[in-house]
Amino acid sequence: MIPRYTLPEMGAVWEERAKYRHWVRIELLAVEAWAKLGVVGEEDLRAIRSSAGEVDPARVEDLERTLQHDVIAFLTALGERVGPASRWIHYGMTSSDLLDTALALQLRESCDLLLAGAGRLAGALKRRALEHRDTICAGRTHGVHAEPTTFGLKLAVWAFEVARGRERLARARDAVSVGKIAGAVGTYASVDPFVEEHVCRALGLRPEDAATKIVQRDRHAEYVTACAAMAATLEKIATEIRHLQRTEVREAEEPFGEGQKGSSAMPHKRNPIICERITGLARVVRAAVSPALEDVALWHERDISHSSVERVILPDASIALDYILDLAARVIEGMRVFPERMRANLEASGGLVYSQAVLLALVEHGLAREEAYGAVQRAAMRTWESGEPFRATLLGEPAVRERLDEATLGAIMDPGRYLAHAGAIFKRLEAL
Repeated sequence: MIPRYTLPEMGAVWEERAKYRHWVRIELLAVEAWAKLGVVGEEDLRAIRSSAGEVDPARVEDLERTLQHDVIAFLTALGERVGPASRWIHYGMTSSDLLDTALALQLRESCDLLLAGAGRLAGALKRRALEHRDTICAGRTHGVHAEPTTFGLKLAVWAFEVARGRERLARARDAVSVGKIAGAVGTYASVDPFVEEHVCRALGLRPEDAATKIVQRDRHAEYVTACAAMAATLEKIATEIRHLQRTEVREAEEPFGEGQKGSSAMPHKRNPIICERITGLARVVRAAVSPALEDVALWHERDISHSSVERVILPDASIALDYILDLAARVIEGMRVFPERMRANLEASGGLVYSQAVLLALVEHGLAREEAYGAVQRAAMRTWESGEPFRATLLGEPAVRERLDEATLGAIMDPGRYLAHAGAIFKRLEAL
């Protein structure tokens, strides 16, 4: 049975206590920078370092009820611990110097977890694709049988797509790994640029190239859109497995554990509930894109309309994507595949999946394409209507019978011939 989500790390990234730890660290680094510049004395620096410690979120919450300002509530709680030397804490800084630099750390940590989850999923898809590289099944377009393919090729497509999504997340990680200690409107009017350089270097961040009061929100929009693109890929995978698990198809199914029950009313049910959950939560992740893009345009050097939005969408999108990446990996790792059913479904149309191969063979034997197409289509329509095997209806067409005998048609209708060049795809997959 698929166990419940057991990756609490992502939730921990967005906890208030973790955020306040970042805030304390940033404030300490800023004081340290001022000390290096000779503004803060060594005695005050030692006092701040020794007493800052960890701020109690409950105390900050209590103060914020009156102050109605989260950063001032935090600074007040921190000042209570530090005493007189706290006058140097937040010196020359504005709230967003602290907020945005800490947010960069949270987003970077989120990206690291998402990259790990995407790597696990890509690895699982690669392994299963190589396992089923020769498992022949019907390709479908518009939901209708097209030509033979393999289940391994289907999985390979997903593996490459997840890998591309991982690359997008890696680029987003770089985009959001930017801090800012530049003062009220980004001009360094009240803070030496050295403070920003010192803080960002210690945190492994880059200073924002040019800031206003804030780090610019196109960076955060890039992160959210990368998350949304990955979620869309996961929904694509989950939707296909849901279709393949339909009773009429049943070519593959998500894991169904011993003791698991699918319906309160119908004991026979084996529902694709995990894939349905992935599909649903992918919508939650994608829903964050529009508000993230709308956060880019703010009034002048900054307003606060973005703040309330990203306090919801950034943790929610991150946690939801982390969760469904975990679910998707578990589904692929434990997915049941039914090759015999795939082969039976492939043959269910009576050979219609080979229509293009017959068309091309007739062209090669000198028949005009339009004439060849008409003959093959007429035979195919009779097979659709009567259920008579396609090979028989083809031989009922004089233009076909004059050029292709039964043995030739038999060779054409060998699904293995469709895989003659598929090895090139798997060679690329092996290098993934």
